[in-house]
Amino acid sequence: MLRIYGSANSRTLRVIWMAGELGISFEHKDWLPRAPETRTPEFHALNPNYRVPVIDDDGFVLSESMAINFYLAKKHGSALYPADARHEALALQWSLWETDRLDRQIVNYVRHSSALPEAERKPEMAAAAWKEVAPALDVLETALTKSEWLAGPVFSVADLNVAGALYRALTIDLGKWPQVQAWLNRCWARPAAKQVRAMREK
Repeated sequence: MLRIYGSANSRTLRVIWMAGELGISFEHKDWLPRAPETRTPEFHALNPNYRVPVIDDDGFVLSESMAINFYLAKKHGSALYPADARHEALALQWSLWETDRLDRQIVNYVRHSSALPEAERKPEMAAAAWKEVAPALDVLETALTKSEWLAGPVFSVADLNVAGALYRALTIDLGKWPQVQAWLNRCWARPAAKQVRAMREK
């Protein structure tokens, strides 16, 4: 039995989305980042970084949401894992690109522009984050102008990983990036995406 540690209100969202796409059942430890449960010796043995998500797949323990999703898609023989080596490489490229160029940046932008109570927002942090977010969205827009999906002709782990990480982009104005907006809508219109979004927004 697959066990997933982490709340949908964290990067675990991507892993729960993947499990939904694959149609696999799992036991869910619905723990927020830095929750007391993640500070125990038992959890430290699973992930010395004390972070979610973590999976325990019949004794195989793995952390880092992007790696987990590649593992699950490949293990279950899903079409979400590109069969073509070039498409596989593109899936890795975009997943790694997102973690470097957009993951923390878009979180900081949304938090300090709208999500946090106004008294806790730091406009200078929002501005600094946006200076990184905007050119990254330009890169994504260019890629999606050439192809409907990021790593081949169909929706794949690349799209899930990047769109999952861009959950917060659903709340910002993407009018300057119409291809990104359309792609993000396509990704989040999938049934498994709707299910995990409902978990996060309940």
